[in-house]
Amino acid sequence: MHYPVLVNPRKPSLSRMPMRKPNRASAAKAKMGRKTSVSRSKAAPRRPAKAARGGASADDGAKQDAKTIRGLRSKLKAALQRVSELEAAADTDFLLGIPNRRGFERELTRAIAYMKRYRASGALIVLDVDRLKPINDSFGHAAGDEVLKQIVGALTRQVRASDVVGRLGGDEFALLLWNLNETDAKAKAAAFEQVVDELSFVFRGQHVTAGASAGVALLGAHSDAGRALEEADAAMYVRKARRRHEPRIRLVSN
Repeated sequence: MHYPVLVNPRKPSLSRMPMRKPNRASAAKAKMGRKTSVSRSKAAPRRPAKAARGGASADDGAKQDAKTIRGLRSKLKAALQRVSELEAAADTDFLLGIPNRRGFERELTRAIAYMKRYRASGALIVLDVDRLKPINDSFGHAAGDEVLKQIVGALTRQVRASDVVGRLGGDEFALLLWNLNETDAKAKAAAFEQVVDELSFVFRGQHVTAGASAGVALLGAHSDAGRALEEADAAMYVRKARRRHEPRIRLVSN
């Protein structure tokens, strides 16, 4: 016996429903979605590459910073060297290459500070070239400069490496000598006078000689740089007055 099958007329069967074609907009949207997902899957492995590029950039920045620091250090070193050269020039006599008054006073101050600390001793000798002016007047300042250079050379050969020869100004020099008592200091001053007396020069066919007068001041733990210079300078002028009456000095002769 066959039973009738009731079919809902309002709800059609799926088998009988007509298939609708997707519109173009929906198809395009679906296609775009597939492309986006594929592109994302392909782009994913590239992320480490970006990180690598970021690391390389950091390394480049560090190298640039190190290069900049090296450049600044080089410039600072050059500037300090220049400052040192200028300070040395400010303390050096440009003609004779020995300490000028400023440089010599600095050395004298340091020496006295050392003597005070370690109970050392020494002597200060101020030496003035006798009557250099007639040589300048007769043969020019170039001749006078040559006399001064020769005198400095002679004095330098008479002192030790630890001693200091300086030019106080004009034709006046100072010598800082270590570890000398009064007797030795006076003997050394006399030796300086003699070595200058024995120098001989020839200008315009004429033989020229010049002398020097030296004064001594002893240095020790209780010395003062300014006071010592005054004492040696005063002693030098006393000696110069005495030497004016000594016939052994020939200033200018034919």
